Amino acid sequence: MSAVPKSRYLLFIALTGIGASLDLWTKSWAFAWLPPPTPANPTNNTYWIWQDFFAIQTTVNQGALFGVGQGYSLAFALLSVVAAIGILWWLFISAAAKDLLLTISLGSIMGGIIGNLYDRLGLWHAADVFVGHQNGVRDWILFTYQDRYHWPNFNIADSLLMCGAGLLLWHAFTQPPESEEEEEEKPE
Repeated sequence: MSAVPKSRYLLFIALTGIGASLDLWTKSWAFAWLPPPTPANPTNNTYWIWQDFFAIQTTVNQGALFGVGQGYSLAFALLSVVAAIGILWWLFISAAAKDLLLTISLGSIMGGIIGNLYDRLGLWHAADVFVGHQNGVRDWILFTYQDRYHWPNFNIADSLLMCGAGLLLWHAFTQPPESEEEEEEKPE
């Protein structure tokens, strides 16, 4: 088994770091500009960029994708840690990072994991800011269609997770099967 090239470590770290930083910066910007609704101030703050199509609307999602599992932020945080450990093991211990597309897709996914994990652990606000709220992920991007269709709010981390998962799926369907020689080289 050959070693993982150092450039793959650098690429993974760069994608993860840039992705998580961009996510956290945009969330901080959006939430400083349009504070989310709270029990004390239930006003729904929305700023339309393109009326009835694209807006900035701050919300806190205490669940996962599409709001599934509301109230289980801690469980999703634990699942995120397990996924991050699995990604690191797969890429660097089992040397899957030799594959450029896997490194790119999993670097994007890791950036999304870190961005949302930061929120799920409540590291983005002082403990007294959201009294009565559980920790959750800050979402701020909103797409609608003529008030009839409302896509759930999301953030850059969610986009990184979905794009990384899409690349991973594409990789799975386009990867040529291993030859018999490659299979024989693998240690048992």
